[in-house]
Amino acid sequence: MKTIILVVALSISLSISTARANPKDDEFQKIAHDYIELELENNPEEATELGDHRFDGRLTDYSPEARAKELATQKEFREKLNALDGSQVTGANNVDFRILKENIDYKIFQAEELKQPDWNPLIYNQSLANSLYVLVARDFASPEKRIPNLRQRMEGIPRVIAQAKANLQHPPRVHTETAIEQTQGAINLVREGLAPLLDRAPQMKKELAPLQEKTAAALEDYKKWLEKDLLPRSDGDFRLGVEKFRKKLRFALASDLSMEEIMKRAQADLQQTQTAIYETALPLYKKYFPKADQPALADKKKITAAVLNKLAEQHPDDNTIVSYAQKIVGEATDFVRSHNLVTVPDTPLDVIVMPEFKRGQAIAYCDASGPLEKNAKTFFAVAPTPNDWSKERKESFFREYNNYMVRDLTVHEAMPGHYLQLAHANEFRAPTLVRAIFQSGTFVEGWAVYCEQMMAEQGYGGPEVKMQQLKMRLRAIANAILDQSIHAGNMSEQEAMDLMTKEAFQQEGEAVAKWKRARLTSTQLSTYFVGVSEHLDLRDLAKKKAGASFDQKKYNDQVISYGSPPVKYVRELMGL
Repeated sequence: MKTIILVVALSISLSISTARANPKDDEFQKIAHDYIELELENNPEEATELGDHRFDGRLTDYSPEARAKELATQKEFREKLNALDGSQVTGANNVDFRILKENIDYKIFQAEELKQPDWNPLIYNQSLANSLYVLVARDFASPEKRIPNLRQRMEGIPRVIAQAKANLQHPPRVHTETAIEQTQGAINLVREGLAPLLDRAPQMKKELAPLQEKTAAALEDYKKWLEKDLLPRSDGDFRLGVEKFRKKLRFALASDLSMEEIMKRAQADLQQTQTAIYETALPLYKKYFPKADQPALADKKKITAAVLNKLAEQHPDDNTIVSYAQKIVGEATDFVRSHNLVTVPDTPLDVIVMPEFKRGQAIAYCDASGPLEKNAKTFFAVAPTPNDWSKERKESFFREYNNYMVRDLTVHEAMPGHYLQLAHANEFRAPTLVRAIFQSGTFVEGWAVYCEQMMAEQGYGGPEVKMQQLKMRLRAIANAILDQSIHAGNMSEQEAMDLMTKEAFQQEGEAVAKWKRARLTSTQLSTYFVGVSEHLDLRDLAKKKAGASFDQKKYNDQVISYGSPPVKYVRELMGL
């Protein structure tokens, strides 16, 4: 029922918005509508996450035939857009025309050159685990309506496994090792993690039990295949290579900055931020180490590290991290309201333990409700440490994510970072759903890092949190350097560890995890630094134009009022 209402509402919106539109707008809106309909149908797991539930019983088809057909479709729509004079498309459609064109080109590049289904086992986890999880975690309909789709998706998992086995040839070893870990999480999800939904419909739960066990057994067989068959031949290079990285970076960032300019700015910003964190650390050093020898003040990195180590003494643990994050969300929300920084949304926010099958790449994430979903929650997921970690590694991890760092992390992931921005983005309306489907990771991550700086500027958490904000800025800079140096260069593990621990003051446990993440992903780690650079440049332009009349809240509300397009389009829409 909800999907029908959404489609009708969209049709009404299109009718109203096109009533006075020129023919080029009509033509673009028709192309965009047809494209998005096919895109949602071909990517059913993504459609579910976006809030379109027409395809909740389906899974992506990874067969060579389906992939070839999908590529042909992308090229067909690219030809349609190329035949349309984009300069004559007006209003919101003008920006969306360019966003759609860029993303179609990106998908063609992914299909023709990256070919991830052939070498990246992690992409199949979207179907094997997350497709089930979203039906359980999001309470968008009754159990009686969701469970039949859950059944259909479990019935489709053996097909996806068969396609993965047929497609995967020589992955990088780190990708296969991570897939093995996450597949165990998928097994646990099928056996235990479906209970919150199934317990609400006892009879359906009973009927589904045999399929649950069959699905878990299929996943166990897949895990054994990953371990015994794929892992021994996982000798692929995790480095993307300079040419593919350059192309992917241009698509992924949708930025005007070149690869070389990004590296140049990152290296310069590394020095500037190291100076800024030292200047913040010095008064704290004198406070916490009043009897320290004055000549030691000349060693800037030593002083910075000493203060960070002191602050790291106060930290949560596996048993308290989630409840502590819940407490800090409330604290940060009160601060944003009292300082009148940006409009706070009413969208519900839950702090949860990160699902096991999603662990292995990051400490936390924000899982916002889809732009097509109504009245849905946002989840701020926090990961405890793996059970097989040693006591020393757990201690190192939580020294990194100490009480002050959790404050900065909460700003980034929740308030006023991802949760707030994505809630505002979901309120954006345009004649097409282009901006709802294609959100700019550079805009989204850049906003969150920008919020870290804005909150610190306003005094949130005092100089102790300012230290963590600057440390996180160093991390964002190091991320961009790592990303490019690994995938477009030959950076070694030791060089990466030295950059993170010696130049960005990261704990060893965090650096080990980031080395893994940097090999598993490409270009995503650059979004933080490039995004915050573009957001700060944008604010500088707005301040220069407004002068003494610059209003921070008015500015922030305007920036996040356009959805989540690349920052270059926000600059254009704001007349800057």
